[in-house]
Amino acid sequence: VSVVAPAIATGNTVVVAVAADAPLPALSLGEVLATSDVPGGVVNLISGRTSDIAPTLASHQDVNAVDLTGAIADDGPGAAASLEALAADTLKRVIRPELDPFAQDWTNAPGTDRLLSFLETKTVWHPMGI
Repeated sequence: VSVVAPAIATGNTVVVAVAADAPLPALSLGEVLATSDVPGGVVNLISGRTSDIAPTLASHQDVNAVDLTGAIADDGPGAAASLEALAADTLKRVIRPELDPFAQDWTNAPGTDRLLSFLETKTVWHPMGI
């Protein structure tokens, strides 16, 4: 929930690769979301091996950001670098949790740092009249 909620709160659609060895928490979350006020299609759960799903998501043109939480632990440390290389071809944002010391400790207060990872800030210049 703490990984999916910031992406939803910033107006994004989320595709979640469900852990192959422990799918029940994600499936329970899917049941909760199905009976909640979250519109259909905002959270999409895909079951299977992360090593099969992650490269396709990282290289897909319609995916704008990739959060590697959970994917790195399943496939080893080299998986993050290969997924980042696939994401670089389509100029995606990549969130690597091992680079963020607070991302691994789920007992910390969530804060707004994860929200900023999914937001795009633009500067708008307004001309001033004389």
